[in-house]
Amino acid sequence: LAGPLKAGHGPVLAELHKPIVGQEGVIDLVLTSIRSGGNSLIIGVPGLAKTLLIHTIAQVIDLKFNRIQFTPDLMPSDITGTEIIQDDGVGRRSMVFTKGPIFANIVLADEINRTPPKTQAALLEAMQEHRVTVQGKTYTLDEPFFVFATQNPIELEGTYPLPEAQLDRFMFEIVIDHLNEEHEIQV
Repeated sequence: LAGPLKAGHGPVLAELHKPIVGQEGVIDLVLTSIRSGGNSLIIGVPGLAKTLLIHTIAQVIDLKFNRIQFTPDLMPSDITGTEIIQDDGVGRRSMVFTKGPIFANIVLADEINRTPPKTQAALLEAMQEHRVTVQGKTYTLDEPFFVFATQNPIELEGTYPLPEAQLDRFMFEIVIDHLNEEHEIQV
């Protein structure tokens, strides 16, 4: 992994706690997931800094970060990328693959359960095999590769349950709660 993570737990935590208040248990589980090469699902209501946490971790350990906002109209190719026709300027055209946001070291699948299962399934091959297949061609993702997905509580309107096949690809289900009163005042 990147140099800052190898440097030690203390310096990484010190940098993370500059923008993040509290949430020590959540931070510990996310870092454990990264050290062990796994993906994690982070569950909590909106507004608890889930996105900020994952983006900050990527910055601190110097890994490329992309965020995918899952919405009801998101298509699988919006995640993986697609082939487009490109003109070379002299009249020849060819198909060229344009990478989607899955091509990063740390991908935040934000509100993963707000999109239908077909689009959720676009992550399965990437999460398991660190590659994607588009129109019969396979593209390998850069290593290291991690997916952190945020999920809103299923009771919220407009959410879909994640399929078992996808849940199996997450090492941890991390629950993030509201801060305690002391940390709220600090924020």
